Amino acid sequence: MLESIRKVWKIEDLRKKLIYTFLMLLLYRLVGVIPAPGVDAAKVMSSAASDLPLLELVNMMTGNAFSQMTIMAMGITPYINASIIMQLLTIAIPALERMSRDEEGGREKIQRISRYVTVALAAVQAIGLVAGLGYIKAGWLNYVLVGVSMAGGTALAMWIGERITEKGIGNGISLLIFAGIVSNLFNGIVNGFRTASTVT
Repeated sequence: MLESIRKVWKIEDLRKKLIYTFLMLLLYRLVGVIPAPGVDAAKVMSSAASDLPLLELVNMMTGNAFSQMTIMAMGITPYINASIIMQLLTIAIPALERMSRDEEGGREKIQRISRYVTVALAAVQAIGLVAGLGYIKAGWLNYVLVGVSMAGGTALAMWIGERITEKGIGNGISLLIFAGIVSNLFNGIVNGFRTASTVT
């Protein structure tokens, strides 16, 4: 394996793609620690969103960004949902079906619509989930701040994923999900050792 990595590193084009992919993943993780405005930090610190079984998956895929209520709390899940919705709509709506068959610019138009649907879904999901957990401060402006900031975080994650796919190595969206899971796994191992040390 080390020999394979050494060989890949010697090829200049692959080396640039590897570095680019790593830097974009690092950017994704760094942005994932910025707290979302409008969220009551005291309530977030006093309770763990990951304790709710239904939200554990979201928290795992975002690398604990959801339980910490950062701007990346929604992660890339709204993009996945939007892609599924658009695939279903292309079957149900004839105009979208014709557009998907259009080789020249139809698929690009559907991808553009998917991006808009992603941002809208991210805003709705953010407000719904964060309000449901009781983390939003009082006042309508805080609802707007949560929706806009977390939808912006999802839009940035989507952009990073697309840039990795275009200029890096592998599928960018899959790599972002993988990065979140690996980060969550690392945090779980560290917490496991801490718990074990306090018990003994």
